[in-house]
Amino acid sequence: MAVQPEGAPCWADAMFGDLEGAKRFYGEVLGWTFAEASAEYGNYTQASVNGKAVAAVVPPMPGQEGLSQWCLYFASRDADATAARIRDHGGEVLMEPMRVGDFGTMCLARDPSGVVFGVWQAGTHEGFQATAEPGAYAWAEVFTREPEKSDAFFPAVFSYRQRDMEDEGTDFRIYDLGERSVLGRMRMGEEFPPEVQPYINVYFTVEDCDAAVARATGLGGVLRFGPMDTPFGRFAAISDPQGANFSVIDLTKTEGEMPKLTDVA
Repeated sequence: MAVQPEGAPCWADAMFGDLEGAKRFYGEVLGWTFAEASAEYGNYTQASVNGKAVAAVVPPMPGQEGLSQWCLYFASRDADATAARIRDHGGEVLMEPMRVGDFGTMCLARDPSGVVFGVWQAGTHEGFQATAEPGAYAWAEVFTREPEKSDAFFPAVFSYRQRDMEDEGTDFRIYDLGERSVLGRMRMGEEFPPEVQPYINVYFTVEDCDAAVARATGLGGVLRFGPMDTPFGRFAAISDPQGANFSVIDLTKTEGEMPKLTDVA
């Protein structure tokens, strides 16, 4: 897979206090196999499906122990320039752009509403080697209680076009790169407990949503929502045993008409 265009989701990883536990869980639920941990890079451990890189898990850095969470990375041609735009538009750079050997350059940041995300300038590691196939990344959504802040920030940093979903019961927006939809944005309502911080919800593809949920809950995961049929696929939201939120989706099982989207001026 070639280097993704600026602003496209290109990689996902998560820190886990119990790395072996995370490997067992995601290996069973998503069919991942794991490379040898790279001691040179903090035991960063890449996950693959059918030999294609799909994500990574890593132990927490000192001072970052606590609840685990998935981090989505957006492609950048110049991480320093992206970091400057993040600051210019009210975001916070949590980790300055850092070269990771020949693999690329990474940066961690937070949007004005509190959503943490990553930036990746590809070197030899171009990001996802597979998407939209079982075990691989499918989609992601920004979950925020202050959507107006995220809507002003992300399109300014990554030049997204914005479209609103025509649904009176949901405040949902799509961010597009050209003609390609790359990210959703959902307003967090009262169904989210106040202790749940804003985050990016990453969806991983599965062959059977209900079977994936059964595997996840059988291994100590918690079903948060679903399974539910939608025009995009049958999906469910899960928390893994270490507290990381993610979703699974069967893209082949769709139901209903696609929602209408209206351009945001």
